[in-house]
Amino acid sequence: MDLFSGAVLVSLIKTVGYIGIFSIVFAESGLFFGFFLPGDSLLFTAGLLASQGYLNIWLTVVGISVAAILGDNVGYAFGRKVGPKIFRREDSRFFHKDNLIKAEKFYQKHGPLTIVIARFMPFIRTFAPIVAGVGKMHYKTFLLYNIAGGLIWSFSLPLSGYYLTELIPDIESYITYVILLIIFLSTFPIVFHWLKSKNK
Repeated sequence: MDLFSGAVLVSLIKTVGYIGIFSIVFAESGLFFGFFLPGDSLLFTAGLLASQGYLNIWLTVVGISVAAILGDNVGYAFGRKVGPKIFRREDSRFFHKDNLIKAEKFYQKHGPLTIVIARFMPFIRTFAPIVAGVGKMHYKTFLLYNIAGGLIWSFSLPLSGYYLTELIPDIESYITYVILLIIFLSTFPIVFHWLKSKNK
């Protein structure tokens, strides 16, 4: 949880800068080990720091968009190439078959829109493009939804952090609580779906 605290994220962003932010987004968008990295909270915090002059907001959102879209493409290509073999892999420290299966069920339920919806859902976000590749979704369809989801996600969260400072003075003092709220809102659909499935 320390990784998601406001102070740690602020320090992380100030330390790694643009390249670090873009690398984290790229990894979290389509690499197996990226599922544990901060996503939504990182983007919001980056927007907040941009409002304070530490980052350029437009360079930030454009770079995040490119990293997110490219990350999903790598995940799709991986899923397309490896295919069903990854479902036969044994669980390890960075790979848990359950996460992939959850993403597959979510994809089956929502179709191509999963690529857009998954952007706002931790864990699902990382595995959705891989599952799209495994399922051999038509690449042009995947690319269209990937770009749409990537742009919406990459612009909405940093800009929220950027402009929220005008509505809530001294918001950086409450950033940990805001981040916890973001994490709650982004994970609530997953928890709700799990509880609903368990009851059934």
